[in-house]
Amino acid sequence: MRKTLFLKVTVYVLGATILILSVFWLPWMSGEAAEIDPSLAYLRYPVLVGIYITAVPFFLALYEALRLLKYIDHQQAFSEAAVHSLRLIKYCALAICSLYAIGSIFLITQSALHPGIALVGLVIIFACIVIAVFGGVLQQLLKSAIEIKIENEWTI
Repeated sequence: MRKTLFLKVTVYVLGATILILSVFWLPWMSGEAAEIDPSLAYLRYPVLVGIYITAVPFFLALYEALRLLKYIDHQQAFSEAAVHSLRLIKYCALAICSLYAIGSIFLITQSALHPGIALVGLVIIFACIVIAVFGGVLQQLLKSAIEIKIENEWTI
């Protein structure tokens, strides 16, 4: 119970931090970047929209993580609902990975992909791949555990 409380607080803090950065810092930073290099100012809003689109699966994955922690708190970790939450987290990670890859390709075609931005994008892409693989593995393990649990209930 105490461990899940820490994890829930961590998820809330992460979500609030990303929300605050998205609402306040990101538009300000994009304005500063447009002032520094006016030749790339036309990319300000497409990049902001792309980043905001990636925020949707991010917050959906955070919501599913909170639901998964709720299942663990209520002793329902081995349930189809937990498998469903893991599946959605995996799909959200794959969606973020795909959106960042598409955004990187878009910036390459515009000759606007700065090496620093490319590095951050690659880190996000690889982190999402790791999360998707980990979520998929956990999903399959949980499915197997549920099947074993059901078989054991039938034999008793």
